Amino acid sequence: MEKNISLFSLILQHFIETEAIQKVPANSILFQEDELVEHIYLIINGAVSIGRVHMKGKEFILKLLNGEEMIIEYELFKHNPRYHFTAKTLADTEVMMIKREAFEKYILADQTAMNALLHWLSSRYLKAQMKCQDLIMNGKKGGLYSILIRLCNSYGVKTEEGILIDLPLTHQELANLTYGTREVIQRMLKELREKDIISYDQLKFTVKNLNYLKQTVDCQNCAFEICGLN
Repeated sequence: MEKNISLFSLILQHFIETEAIQKVPANSILFQEDELVEHIYLIINGAVSIGRVHMKGKEFILKLLNGEEMIIEYELFKHNPRYHFTAKTLADTEVMMIKREAFEKYILADQTAMNALLHWLSSRYLKAQMKCQDLIMNGKKGGLYSILIRLCNSYGVKTEEGILIDLPLTHQELANLTYGTREVIQRMLKELREKDIISYDQLKFTVKNLNYLKQTVDCQNCAFEICGLN
């Protein structure tokens, strides 16, 4: 595979002349769980959550995607596949929608794209395992700390105070990322604010002491492409 050419870039270059970039408002549903798969999506910019709603009504956010990301949430090359999750925009978002059949035809015909897809899938597989490890081994508190570390990697902007997570998040959305309750998350966040580990202003968190979070969860200092929420 050619170095430094991502799957996103390859797909964008191949389809840019035939597919339009569409603007999707915040809080829009791109697709829902169990719908037949019609498209894959390239996120040009914005923010999209991937998750599902439990039968009792509790929402779980599996991952957050921002610019230069892809949504391929189905079993590839399967006859009449269905989406396993629901995708919802968290902010005004620009996406390119590509027909599933056209995407699969391109992948099968282009060895470079196939190699890039295999690399992309393997990194996502490892990332999913690492997230499961953090949530299982470290409990609710460690799970929250792990999510904050991943948010710093995916959305962090360095400031004088620390690392600003440049994505508006409510306490409920953060709870949905850890599959905890809002009340429990609020208590743990209050404890972190009292210790001056984090601050929270206008729906955005700033992590002032990232090392504290990393030491608490025995962070393995994985590469950014593994330690993220995408």
